[in-house]
Amino acid sequence: MRFAPCALVLALVAAWPAIAASYREGAYALSRYEDARAVRILGPLAERGDPRAQAILGFIYANGRGVPQNQVEAAIWYRRAADQGNPTGQYMLGLLYDKGMGVPQNDIEAYKWLDLAVAGANPRERIYWVRIRDAVASKLTRLQLADAQWLALRWSPVRER
Repeated sequence: MRFAPCALVLALVAAWPAIAASYREGAYALSRYEDARAVRILGPLAERGDPRAQAILGFIYANGRGVPQNQVEAAIWYRRAADQGNPTGQYMLGLLYDKGMGVPQNDIEAYKWLDLAVAGANPRERIYWVRIRDAVASKLTRLQLADAQWLALRWSPVRER
C-alpha cells in the first residue's frame, strides 16, 4: 500500500516526455497546416489541462484552422490557458476583450489580461505587447486604469491539474 503513491508519481514522470512530445507534434502539425492532425493531437492535451495546448486550441478556433471558426470557443480556450498563467493565452484573451470578440467588450478586462501577459512575456514579445497594452490603457480613465491594475495585482494562477 505504501508503494502506490510512489508508483503513481513514477508513472506520471514517465509519461511526461510523451505528453511533451505530443505537444511538439501538435504544434509542428499546425505549423505545416496539418490542421486536423493538430486538433487531434492538441485537443486531448488541452482537455487534460495543458495551458500551452489550450492557447493553441484557442488560436485554432479563432482562425478556423481545422474546425469551424468560433470566437466564443476561442475565448473559452484562451481563458483556460490564461487562468493558469500562460502569457500567450492572457495576451490573446486581452485582445478578445479589447475587440469584444467571443466575450463582451471590456477595456478594463482587456488591460488586466494584457498587463499580466506583458509580465510573463519573453523579451521579444514584451516589446510589442507593451505597445498593445498601452494602447488599451489610453482608452481608460485614471480610475479605470487603477481598477485594471488592481485586478492584475490581485490575480493569481489556478492550475487545472
